[in-house]
Amino acid sequence: MRTSPLNTALFYFLMGSLFTYLAIESAHETIWNFSTVALMVMATLDFGVFLRLLTLYMRIKNQQK
Repeated sequence: MRTSPLNTALFYFLMGSLFTYLAIESAHETIWNFSTVALMVMATLDFGVFLRLLTLYMRIKNQQK
């Protein structure tokens, strides 16, 4: 059974949201420490994958019509 791009996109969106939350919580004094920047980079990559999978899902749905 194949995994739907929509399910995978939802997973990446949730992970990006989690990393964003963790980055906000780790920013105590300044946002320019390693852990905050690393978490935000990971969140950005996850949101990018989310958008690419969402557009892939829409293209597949449009081709099936």
